[in-house]
Amino acid sequence: MTAPRVLWEPTPDSIAGTRLHRFAAWVSGRRGITLGDPTDYDAVWRWSVDHLDEFWADLAVWAGLLTEPPGPALANSDMPGAVWFPDVRLNFAEQALKNGGDRHPALVVVDENLETFEVAWASLRAQVGAFADTLRRLGVRRGDRVAGYLPNGSEAVVAFLGTAALGAVWTVCASDFGPSAVLARLAQVEPVVLVAADGYRFNGKEYDRREQIAEIRAALPTLRATIIVPVLHPADDRDGTTPWCAAVANEQEPRFEPLPFDHPLWIVYSSGTTGLPKGIVHGHGGITLEQWKQGALHNDIGPGDRFYWYASTAWIMWNIATSALLSGATVVVHNGSPSYPSLDMQFAVAEKTGITYLGTSAGYLTACEKAELRPRDRFDLSALRTIGSTGSPLPASTFEWVYRSVKSDVFLSSSSGGTDIASGFIGGSTLLPVVAGELQRPMLGVFVESWNDSGQPVVGELGELVVTKPMPSMPLRLWGDDDGERYRATYFEPWPGVWRHGDWLEITDRGTCQIMGRSDSTLNRGGVRMGTAEIYAAVDTMPEISDSLVLGVEQPDGTYYMPLFVQLAGGAELSGALVAAIRDAIRAKASPRHVPDEVIAVPGIPRTRTGKRIEVPLKRLFQGVAPEKALNATSLDNPATLATFVELADNRPTSWRKPR
Repeated sequence: MTAPRVLWEPTPDSIAGTRLHRFAAWVSGRRGITLGDPTDYDAVWRWSVDHLDEFWADLAVWAGLLTEPPGPALANSDMPGAVWFPDVRLNFAEQALKNGGDRHPALVVVDENLETFEVAWASLRAQVGAFADTLRRLGVRRGDRVAGYLPNGSEAVVAFLGTAALGAVWTVCASDFGPSAVLARLAQVEPVVLVAADGYRFNGKEYDRREQIAEIRAALPTLRATIIVPVLHPADDRDGTTPWCAAVANEQEPRFEPLPFDHPLWIVYSSGTTGLPKGIVHGHGGITLEQWKQGALHNDIGPGDRFYWYASTAWIMWNIATSALLSGATVVVHNGSPSYPSLDMQFAVAEKTGITYLGTSAGYLTACEKAELRPRDRFDLSALRTIGSTGSPLPASTFEWVYRSVKSDVFLSSSSGGTDIASGFIGGSTLLPVVAGELQRPMLGVFVESWNDSGQPVVGELGELVVTKPMPSMPLRLWGDDDGERYRATYFEPWPGVWRHGDWLEITDRGTCQIMGRSDSTLNRGGVRMGTAEIYAAVDTMPEISDSLVLGVEQPDGTYYMPLFVQLAGGAELSGALVAAIRDAIRAKASPRHVPDEVIAVPGIPRTRTGKRIEVPLKRLFQGVAPEKALNATSLDNPATLATFVELADNRPTSWRKPR
């Protein structure tokens, strides 16, 4: 076994300066227990999952959410159906707006030209108060849905917080979604107000969305009002809409409705790769607590920090980035493409805005590695303390590229979570060393295990990622799933009472973790299981390959077909020599048992709008499921890429080769 390559290590002084160290010391005094000195992350984690009620109650008090819990923190630990803080009333927006001061802005908004403007905390509060007042005058009440059709800008933050302030429920689609994709989501939840931008700018181009807005409005009979954010055109109310400037004109101190802990905060959506997207409902209290934990104890951010995570409004990372306001940090809002006018744009934003925490996708960092960029030579990254990565597994080589080409003393935190919990299961801690290719530990308060097919915990081998104790940010419900049947089927099968997330997880004997792809798309040839991430790690570093996707398709006759689809880089050809090189790379770097049966060149790899390969729907397609049942093109960033796969699947009886 290859020895772990440690790329970064904390020092006693750096540990003592972390918020987690201070929290653990405070808990030790409060509870009369010992959690390690200097703080032992594993000891704190073990206490947090063995005493969930104490951990979350103490965090709520330490964060200033409560003086003392008026009742139990965890009144019912059943999954699903856990009951958290039944006697507590709070409001996410109130908590998000109370920790900022005059010394630092609440938001820094930056566009593709690196033009910036700042929004002070007082200004953000006043705009939120004005927007909430507008909603009240429109008759919006607790529980009503307010929808956004917006790019990532300050208006989205204001609209979300204003909605939350009065107890209405926020939901949003990105401006690049077409009307059918928007309506597949919003028609389910029946919004009463729509906040829409008349267009957006991306990759140096302008996109007018007025026709799309008209189509969406016409198909949503529940709308009482539409508020238009003027991005490309002057404000105009002649079509019965309200200009944004009017909606926030009456600036005032916001009035916050005190809400039950489990009152709905927002509705976010699954990728919707099959069927209608699931509307996932999260609550005020659960999100407030989870995001306080993630921001302060894992990301170690607070007032004076500038927190950035590149995301569109359609990705849960937008919600998580906005939630950094809870800790008093400044949120850097990047309105535009992540790689325009050049691939290193996110590092240019970091220099321009003084980012201390840069969050991005694994795909972005890997693309920078493949392009052999050296941001450390081009940009002043002296303020940058942490880089966060999520969305897919981060290869070991990309870890090493970060320390070689970005910054040698940066803390690199790779994490794995999901839209489903609006948080992470496994992530980083500045109390622990960074090891190439590995996630550091399960996060505090998250009882993660890896289970085999028999439902037994395993170490040192692949298993299902499961969570065996409740988290406050688990969904309250799925929208429209009144009897909870879809909720249970989605998360609590095959083991009732245990959350099965659908990822392959290996926990090493050192306690570190590796995510190996989706469990239901795992390659299982001859009883030897391998995550798709290991194939991509072997293939995607080849300069001739721009992108790839591998499938493991079980056949009715008991055979197993494993094709590898590759998108070639400009100028490359799928020659016999390249196919041989691909197979050799997989044989050497992954497994000789998992050399693909065929290597097929395709024009593009279908990915969701959050950048994930749609392995499972394509696997279903190649198993004979009709395209209209297996696939949902509206969920994709590049739906045109599906045509090639549909054609290949249609021809499978004659084109498939027998597996070796």
